[in-house]
Amino acid sequence: MNISIDLTLSPLQNDYEIHIIEFIKRLRASEFTVLENPLSTQIYGEFDTLMPFLTQEIKRSFAEVDISVLQMKILKTDRSDYEPHF
Repeated sequence: MNISIDLTLSPLQNDYEIHIIEFIKRLRASEFTVLENPLSTQIYGEFDTLMPFLTQEIKRSFAEVDISVLQMKILKTDRSDYEPHF
């Protein structure tokens, strides 16, 4: 089953930006489709391969900071090719 995941990472410390950039770079280097906008990052792929990868990267990111918040929305479909029709 294909899924779409919307992620917003918010490390709660002064040097937050570098941690967000490193997280996004690791997502970009993966086999998955990654799209970004100023507010969040979306990643698309097959559930059984994407979720273990994402779990590993979230854990890695959390290990690099004292406190961090990650907001995640998961949609059960691949919306990577979505274009508004209005």
